[in-house]
Order: sequence, then C-alpha cells, then structure tokens
Amino acid sequence: MRRSRLAGLIVGIAALFYSPATALAQLSSFGVLGGSAITNTGPTGVNGNLGISPGTSVTGFPPGVVTAGSMHLNDAVAAQAQSDLTTFYNQLAGSPCTANLTGQDLGGLTLMPGVYCFDSSAQLTGTLILNGAGNSAATFIFKIGSTLTTASASSVSLMNGASSCGVAWQVGSSATLGSGTALAGTIAALTSITLNTGSSLNGRALARNGAVTLDTNNVSFCSGPGLSNLPAPPEVSGVPTMSLPALAGLALLLAGLGTVLARKAQASR
Repeated sequence: MRRSRLAGLIVGIAALFYSPATALAQLSSFGVLGGSAITNTGPTGVNGNLGISPGTSVTGFPPGVVTAGSMHLNDAVAAQAQSDLTTFYNQLAGSPCTANLTGQDLGGLTLMPGVYCFDSSAQLTGTLILNGAGNSAATFIFKIGSTLTTASASSVSLMNGASSCGVAWQVGSSATLGSGTALAGTIAALTSITLNTGSSLNGRALARNGAVTLDTNNVSFCSGPGLSNLPAPPEVSGVPTMSLPALAGLALLLAGLGTVLARKAQASR
C-alpha cells in the first residue's frame, strides 16, 4: 500500500514536469507577445491579450486597439506567458518530422495533418492548402530552422475541418509576413515577428526574445481543439521548464511524499 502511494506521488510529480497541453492552454488568451519591444503603425486590431516581457516598450496603441483582452507590460502575467512560450516552443521543436520540405515553396501545396520540417528557411508564395481530412482537431506543425517569409498576398486555406487552432509555426529565428498575407496558426518565433502592411494572422504572434512589429494588421487568436498532443519539452541544461501552477502543485506533492516517508520511518521503528 505504501509503495503504491509512493509510486503515485512520483508519477504525479513527473506529470507536472511534462504536461504537453499546459503551455498552449495558458498562452491561449494572448494574440501578441513580444520579448524586447512591440511597435505598431496604423489601426491594427489585436483580439486577445497583448504582452511583453522582459522588455517594456510598446508603441502605437493607439491607434492600435486591443479587444477581448488587456495589455500586460512586463508584469507577472506577461512573464508567465513568456515562460509558457518557451515550453510551447520546445514542445514544437521536439515533434518528430512527418516530411522534410527543405527547398520547397509552401505555395501551391496541399498538405494533410503532420509535422513538416525545413532545415533552414521556409517560403510561402501563393496559397498553401491544409486539408483536415474531416478532423476538427487535425494538427499541422511547421518546424523551420531559420526564417519564415511570405510573399505579398500569400495565404493559408483551411479545408475539410482544418482549423487555425491546429496550426503552429516554430521558427528558429524570425518570421516576416508580406503585405496582404493571410496566415493561419500560431507563430512561435525564437527572435522576432514582422507583419507588414495589411497582413492578417488568424492565430497568435509570439516572439520569445525579439520584437513584434505591426502595421495595419488584424490578429485574432482562435479557440478550439488542436495542438493538444505535443511531446513533452526537452530538458534545458538538465532542468525542465515548469509553470508557477506546476511549482505549487509540486510543493504539495513533495509535502505528501514527506508525510509518506515519515510514516514509513515511524512504522519501521
């Protein structure tokens, strides 16, 4: 009995360290998140929270407008969101590739659910079609080694149940959306994200270290199924990333573990 309780506590602790869906769930309220700065020109609309951490510089709001959310300037909410973004980014990076598309333009392709990898840069010129095959929770992950660049007026078309909620772009450096681009999915970039004039994003613009630059854009985060079965993030320098709720839960589990061990010690006397 004692062994089973002890095993249960250990499993619970492990689950806190590796909860695949947690990071995106906690980021779900953010439309835009930057690391160093957020700048805007024109009447940009951001649906959801807009946050920055550890930087504090946000310019261009107004004329930019944040709806269905709040602005978080290097506060606890923004800091936690950046921590969750690191976890989410690492989860995406740890997803095994379905196909390697290095050297191919995404424009003109029709892709089924999967993980599509680029060793270096990725380009979208024209229209990319994502076919959900009738599954509203279909997942499309794009792992890009360096930059993501879209040509002007490019787009992502969703069909057969595919949803922007199930689309993610993990970018190893920076993402740039050309003027008039209509992109779907969450962009998780290591450095910066630039949305040129009139481009729109049905998803989230999440930059870990650099700036998010906006210009008369529409950013609207999605709500629905998708991206719920990501792998656990790899350890960084031997220490897994944990959220504040996970730390609190860990403290409770450790307290319970201490109680079990104390009772075991008393029983053995």
